[in-house]
Amino acid sequence: MPINDDATLVIGSGNYLTAPTGTDIPENLLAPITPWASVGHTSLEDIFGITSEGGEATVIGTLQNKSLRTKYSARTETMTFTLQQFDQAGLKLYYGANAPILPDGSVGVPTEPEPTVCAFLAVFVDGDNHFAFYAPKAEIYRADDLALADTESLAGLPLGVKPIAYGSNVWTYSVTPLGGGIAATGAVAGNPGSFTPSGATAPANLAALSSVVASPTTAWTTGQRVILGDASLAHWSGTAWVAGAKP
Repeated sequence: MPINDDATLVIGSGNYLTAPTGTDIPENLLAPITPWASVGHTSLEDIFGITSEGGEATVIGTLQNKSLRTKYSARTETMTFTLQQFDQAGLKLYYGANAPILPDGSVGVPTEPEPTVCAFLAVFVDGDNHFAFYAPKAEIYRADDLALADTESLAGLPLGVKPIAYGSNVWTYSVTPLGGGIAATGAVAGNPGSFTPSGATAPANLAALSSVVASPTTAWTTGQRVILGDASLAHWSGTAWVAGAKP
């Protein structure tokens, strides 16, 4: 991996936004438009974190090779940040989407809380760079107990965001890379193959392969393929790029 100074990150500012489930990531991350809406003020100290559960490794073997391969269990991840707006919208994110608004305007704490289900976006700005986490579907609910610790700092509502696979997606959330991706100009056959030059970003989909030169230029052999940015497969038929691994 080549050294890329522009791919480093020091957070200068940021924002957290929600939108209806399935809303596409904004074209301009620095100026998201409706239906994206900010959740409000958040902590300057506890900016953002990701915790995970699962992912345990199980070694699978045979009589001839007791460590033939490793299988990993599913991993569930939770993004965390601290909201510092105690308005109705903020309290419902913390206490549950089904928290009722009572006649006096206060927010009732439900006996069987339900998380807020929506699309989620976290954007962090570092000068001219911007870095984002995007989930087309996520559950938002309290991540920790509420504590009002002192009289000198802003109180906060610790929130957890659990990304969930949306529709037929094989991914739960996406992360925007920094430093500008290196466009792939070539694709080398393999199981799976690779893209050139070194460090090149995989083309987004089959259509994006149109300008990529296959190596070899003859038809690839059985099982050979490359993995695209949308996690689909493709191979070179000898005259065109075709979806899937070479049969």
